[in-house]
Amino acid sequence: MNKKGRAVLIAGPTASGKSALALARAAKSDGVIVNADSMQVYDVLNVLSARPQVDDLAIAEHRLYGCVSPTTRYSTGQWVADVEKVIQDDALQDREVIFVGGTGLYFEALIKGIAPVPTVPQKVVETFEKVIQPLDRAGRREILLARDPKMAARLKEPDQQRVVRALSVLEATGKSLADWQDIEPVDLLHGWDVEKLVLSPDRDVLRARVAARYSAMMDSGAIEEVQALLSLDLDPTLPAMKAIGVPEISAWLAGAMRREEMVERAVIATRQYAKRQRTWFRRRMADWAWVESSAR
Repeated sequence: MNKKGRAVLIAGPTASGKSALALARAAKSDGVIVNADSMQVYDVLNVLSARPQVDDLAIAEHRLYGCVSPTTRYSTGQWVADVEKVIQDDALQDREVIFVGGTGLYFEALIKGIAPVPTVPQKVVETFEKVIQPLDRAGRREILLARDPKMAARLKEPDQQRVVRALSVLEATGKSLADWQDIEPVDLLHGWDVEKLVLSPDRDVLRARVAARYSAMMDSGAIEEVQALLSLDLDPTLPAMKAIGVPEISAWLAGAMRREEMVERAVIATRQYAKRQRTWFRRRMADWAWVESSAR
């Protein structure tokens, strides 16, 4: 069992060159690349999430890419559970495991652990989604305070997703999410040799890279992906429906904006997301090795 091995963690903002670096490392070490990006897990968002393509898959083995239906609200806890299965795979014994992505919470959960909250049945989640959806901020705060005052006191912002999560866990387990969160988490990589990297390309280089990549996506099937997603008639609050590019292309397909405006808005949204990622990494990953990259 590959319970204590070598892991390389490669984080960075979108379009920073993370995947290219991971491929180079994997090719050199016969390593396996594991996805640590919350959008690249969804099976419809191949182009828009910049998932590894056929040529990349031929270079190295990839895990946890495109493995989740867009009908699912995939959580950090589910990702950690899936990672645990990956690193316990006998086929990975003595191989370097390379985690790559831009979702800071995934990396934090990987190295610091996460509360062992049991999986909540989807039907329970859907029930509370219907209850919470029509409520405003005050209404969400009120219902959470009435049912789970301990979690209400802990949540600074009672947004829809967090309130649904709290109420669903309480219903399914009979215990507050706050109580589950208080259980000391288990570090999956305890005892491993871990190298932690954050890619930090020049801001102007990254901005240019974002614009060029989105333009390429438009010519490589992004529109068809959104059409396929829309054909599923999904709840617009699902994570996959809020992926950058999906709302913008959807609006363009509906005739609500011109193509040029759609592209501009998606590029701006991507740049803003990259800025938020940088801020998160600076605050929470200051002790990692920071590496400049050309974002090629």
